Amino acid sequence: MNTKYEGLHGEVAAAEYLKKNGFEILETNFASYYGEIDIVARDGKYLVFVEVKSRLSLKYGRPAEAVTPDKIKKIRKTAVFYAVKNNCTDKDMRFDVIEILRDEITHIKNAF
Repeated sequence: MNTKYEGLHGEVAAAEYLKKNGFEILETNFASYYGEIDIVARDGKYLVFVEVKSRLSLKYGRPAEAVTPDKIKKIRKTAVFYAVKNNCTDKDMRFDVIEILRDEITHIKNAF
């Protein structure tokens, strides 16, 4: 499986997982000058920005380990841009990571 397909499959699986767990998906693949956010969702009072990382093996470590400090910085900037653009700066925000290892989904709330 190529990496692009693997990533798209992971994002679809993550969105389905979130829906099944009561999240409202607001947007997928939100892109701005600052970067991209895989999933923007609502979980109760929280506006949740979700980074999805998927892998087929542990050869290069756990999927969540690929969320580097640089990536976190880009996600935060993109989230602020999203909140301003969508007039929701008054919402409580949360940053989650969903890692998918083969068919195993791990949801890390408040990841950073």
